[in-house]
Amino acid sequence: MIEHINPADFTDCQRIFHGRGHAYENLSHVNVDWLSPVILITLYEAVDELWLLTQAKALQQLTDECRSVQIQRRYEKFAPTQVLLGEAIDSTIVTENSLSYHIEFGKAQNSGLFLDMANGRSWVNQQAAGKNVLNLFAYTCAFSVAATAGGASKVVNIDLSKSSLSKGRENHQLNKLAKKEGKQVVFEGVDIFKSNSRIKKYGKYDLLICDPPSFQKGSVNIERDYTKIIRRIPQWMNEGAQLLLCLNSPDLDEHFLKKEVAEACPECVFEQRIMNPVVFKEAHEGKGLKVLLFSYRP
Repeated sequence: MIEHINPADFTDCQRIFHGRGHAYENLSHVNVDWLSPVILITLYEAVDELWLLTQAKALQQLTDECRSVQIQRRYEKFAPTQVLLGEAIDSTIVTENSLSYHIEFGKAQNSGLFLDMANGRSWVNQQAAGKNVLNLFAYTCAFSVAATAGGASKVVNIDLSKSSLSKGRENHQLNKLAKKEGKQVVFEGVDIFKSNSRIKKYGKYDLLICDPPSFQKGSVNIERDYTKIIRRIPQWMNEGAQLLLCLNSPDLDEHFLKKEVAEACPECVFEQRIMNPVVFKEAHEGKGLKVLLFSYRP
């Protein structure tokens, strides 16, 4: 594994090895992330422990900034995390494109920032100036941080998880954006599918970010539910609005999303696909994250 890792530098957080893309033989069960000062190895199946320790030691030597190598075992119940080498660090602050984000280890399956979405956040940061932004499935509000830092006039964050939104507030405070003059950031802990009036309250919007989970028991089945979101675009968005629609399911490709948009809101015009960071190499097209940009032209 270590021979495939060649990051340009360790300034920003990043994935440094993406085995889940099935592009590296016999390593599809391994990912490695740099979340300074921690290297996090995520395993999706059991491995030889001597091999794991050997890889961990080699990874530790990649940068003098590494103070901890941790292992998350996704194949075990509750995806436990353990320290393999170095210090027991349970939280940190990482940077990406000069913005900062809180990261936690061992408290949840996800650490707080999806690294495959880095190019999407960068695009939003560059496009948000003066815009009213709707951020659906906001999670810890990383898109909102990028948009607010980029000069958005308002960002409305919608997520069912109030605890995730609380972490989103912390991310804004961390970047000194919570009380930035002339800005307004809204956090609404509501069900997107049951709170249309709450969403419309802050509109209409100039930029939509929709990054749903593929499946959450009892709340989201994106193959069934994406069309419900797309149908509401005319209620939510201003003419000429930009729509950043994301799809995480490995079982659905970009053609699924284009078809959903064409059928549910034909006034939306496909513009381009925002590519993932190069490290997220996929052996089979369509399996990884899909980030598609549309414009609303009624």
